Amino acid sequence: MLKILVVEDDPRIQKVLKRLFEAESFTVCGMMDGTSGWEAFRTEKPDVVILDLMLPGASGREVCRRIKQTAIDTPVIVLSAVTEVADKVLLLELGADDYVTKPFSPRELLARVQAALRRSKKMSTATQHRMTFGDTQVDFMRMQVSREGQLISVTAHEFKLLKFFLENAERVLTREELLSDVWGYSCYPTTRTVDNQVLKLRQKLEQDPSNPKHFRTVHGVGYKFVM
Repeated sequence: MLKILVVEDDPRIQKVLKRLFEAESFTVCGMMDGTSGWEAFRTEKPDVVILDLMLPGASGREVCRRIKQTAIDTPVIVLSAVTEVADKVLLLELGADDYVTKPFSPRELLARVQAALRRSKKMSTATQHRMTFGDTQVDFMRMQVSREGQLISVTAHEFKLLKFFLENAERVLTREELLSDVWGYSCYPTTRTVDNQVLKLRQKLEQDPSNPKHFRTVHGVGYKFVM
């Protein structure tokens, strides 16, 4: 039975979500603030997280960041009344898997959760525990990247993007496909975030970022990762 953690300070929404997911055979763990939500994540080890942004205690952004640093494959669905593009970009960069605005359709939220779980399962089963390209080694179990034995600091977003590139080596990927398949966004106002994150991976993992060997641009289309 799958376990879902709901971190939401509105008791009415907690009640709706508990009824929704229990009807689909989920075990539901509900928390009302960010601090207890993070502790519940550590102890309960849920399969998926529903996370409000505006929380007492630790903020939803901080909880998302901690979760993705600890377990990048655990889907986090942000549920918030905040609709500003800047907030969506920030959550995407922190590693959130989807963003649903309030008021929301419970059935749509359920569909988003199920889609995120399918993506997570596909990504976790398709990748070896360790992979190497050039002078870079990637340890997926420990969520570590190193070059010539030296650990490289990468964000949750960068690690997730790197993992997807490795799973789809030699295949041309559009910016829209990266946003859709890595984070589940079917519609997004800008793809510039993808360009920025690819640039950061180049700066950290390419011998010559200005002339990349692995993270290659396919002009007019997107990117291709070459082993």
